[in-house]
Amino acid sequence: MQLDILAFGVHPDDVELGCSGSLLVANAEGKKTGIIDLTRGELGTRGNADTRLKEAKDAAKILGVHHRENLEMADGFLQNDEPHQRKIIEVIRRFRPSIIFANAPEDRHPDHGKSASLVADAAFLAGLRKIETRDIAGNSQEAWRPSYVFHYIQDRFLEPNFIIDISSFMDLKMKSILAYNTQFHNPNLDEPQTYISSPQFLETLRGRDAMLGKRIGVEYGEGFITYKTIGISSLDAIIQKTT
Repeated sequence: MQLDILAFGVHPDDVELGCSGSLLVANAEGKKTGIIDLTRGELGTRGNADTRLKEAKDAAKILGVHHRENLEMADGFLQNDEPHQRKIIEVIRRFRPSIIFANAPEDRHPDHGKSASLVADAAFLAGLRKIETRDIAGNSQEAWRPSYVFHYIQDRFLEPNFIIDISSFMDLKMKSILAYNTQFHNPNLDEPQTYISSPQFLETLRGRDAMLGKRIGVEYGEGFITYKTIGISSLDAIIQKTT
């Protein structure tokens, strides 16, 4: 199955927090989308690897993505090296996406920045035919390089290069985030309080998306960073912002 957009997150819930609204927009447009979680988030203070996997499956159903899988890399010990790159190259060549969404280039959690460079480097290397990889059935894979790698914004505010209007899907985005009931505010759980488990955290997230939306004249938006110049086929593609 070929996907149009493949979103990578180093931890289950990264994609939901950073770019799930844009995946919902793409799905509504008839595009095929998928999510790859690099780790099971097993070092997280709340919940455990098993609960995170179940929550990720529940969130995937809410988002309506066409595929989700976990590469089971070691949480906290991610490296941008050949073994890790090869795992991601295999996935990119298997799904042949045109666009990749990746973690923020730098952020409060060090794994986010590591994942950003790992995925971006693997996306380039996936296009080199002399790098040999095999799929899960043992078949030799053809080289494939996505057209774009876009980095979503996470905890720290980074200036976006472009913003996607997600106004029609903000409530569904929040529903997908709340599928991770062990991670975010849940007064019924006897778990330690963390940076992301306060009710204010989700309020701040909604406020950030509202602020990004305001910058393009819509209710809610998600921002992305690109290191490749984007071309447009028509000025009609530009959102008409009221002044």
